[in-house]
Amino acid sequence: MIRNTNQIGFILVMILTSCTQPLEVEVFETSESGNNLTKRTDFVATANPSTITLDDSKEFQVITGFGGAFTESSAYLLNQVSKANRDRILRAYFAKDGARYSLTRTHMNSCDFSLNNYSYTAVAGDAELKHFSVDEDREDLIPMIKDALAVSEDGFRLFASPWSAAPWMKDNNSWVGGKLLPEYYDTWALFFSKYVDAYKAEGIDIWGFTVENEPHGNGENWESMHYSPEEMTHFVQHFLGPKLEADGKGDLVILGYDQNREGIREWVDVMYKDEASSKYYDGTAVHWYESTYDYFPTELQYAHEKAPDKYLIQTEACIDAEVPVWQDDKWYWKKEATDWGYDWREASKKYLHPKYAPANRYARDIIGCLNNWVDGWVDWNMVLDTKGGPNWANNWCIAPVIVDTEKDEVYFTPLYYIMSHFSKHIRPGAIVIDAQNSDKELMVTAAKNPDASIAVVVFNEGTFPKNFELSLNGLTKTISISPKAIQTIVINDHQN
Repeated sequence: MIRNTNQIGFILVMILTSCTQPLEVEVFETSESGNNLTKRTDFVATANPSTITLDDSKEFQVITGFGGAFTESSAYLLNQVSKANRDRILRAYFAKDGARYSLTRTHMNSCDFSLNNYSYTAVAGDAELKHFSVDEDREDLIPMIKDALAVSEDGFRLFASPWSAAPWMKDNNSWVGGKLLPEYYDTWALFFSKYVDAYKAEGIDIWGFTVENEPHGNGENWESMHYSPEEMTHFVQHFLGPKLEADGKGDLVILGYDQNREGIREWVDVMYKDEASSKYYDGTAVHWYESTYDYFPTELQYAHEKAPDKYLIQTEACIDAEVPVWQDDKWYWKKEATDWGYDWREASKKYLHPKYAPANRYARDIIGCLNNWVDGWVDWNMVLDTKGGPNWANNWCIAPVIVDTEKDEVYFTPLYYIMSHFSKHIRPGAIVIDAQNSDKELMVTAAKNPDASIAVVVFNEGTFPKNFELSLNGLTKTISISPKAIQTIVINDHQN
């Protein structure tokens, strides 16, 4: 009897011990106060912390990846800096000890972030594309992609987007605006297939495409080609999809739409109207430029519900209509930036474009997207110069990494570190899980990685520090987050 009593006591002690066992975590923070993916352990307990409760039994979308775009502008700049800085930037984005970008984009033919207008199909009337050539990409773009692949231990997916067909294929014979002439639908589908072969010959595998960058156009400012939802779906259903399938490329991903989220409903209604219309679409692509603060959760949910088994990927975002601020981290946390809509939006929608803090915009949008079924999030240019270019259309923007080519200097802005909070710790194949948060002033998302680790991202937009108790499977940890800060909390051992 005494032995049995001791056994019962031992079991009770073990139960009590397991109930009070802390959650083992690593916490990395980027903040207005100067942390840049800094590991933190200096947590101060306070009374009545808020709670963040994770439930890894409730699963949502599977993550495709995070990353940025290979543009001619970025690739050109990498060729203008020293080899040491070129290698440093590529490692920062793609190496295992860097951001570990896993999903990337590039442009087919030129775009606004090219040095000039160019096409792989420069010979007018060459409907069979006998003179197709990617020679324009050989000096800058292809070497950047290949060097990134060499640096990346895990590899990454690359999808491509056209801004415009060559003018000779369009009804207005111009780089800007206009539509693809129906007699060149077959030619344009062949263009995609030949592009895959040309890049394959360079040692670069293409994962997929968006059918057209910004099919509504861009205010007639740089390369564009217009489609209605019906026109794009007709092209995909009867030309692009069948051509890729016939050429043995049916496994390539085709993403439709590829513009701002507010207009997504009319597009997915047409794209996924029935089995025939949706057959060749693998998912929907969206951009963030409709607003500086609204990530349009109801529109994202609607798109997911229309095609729950297909991709929903944010394919482009940047701080646009701004010249980069050099070596001033605090600016990126202040509400001083303005975007295109601040000046140019019609009065009825100008409220969507107030002044904003760039760091906040990135953190809010990515978390908001992950909490509303988006499975991939891709930034725009990886590298720009101190003017926000080069850009043939004078469409200046900010990138996470800025270079001064004259001085051979590199500036990793806070935006680089914010991107890294997601790309480095939420890996392809991760599954977004349920995260209940009692403090509505914090934004929270969480995902379980293929290796069973869990990454929790917390964003505090406020001007005061916060304390919260993170709990999972009965284990807890009290954590402090700085004001104006984003944290990634990595949980490696969470078995109760």
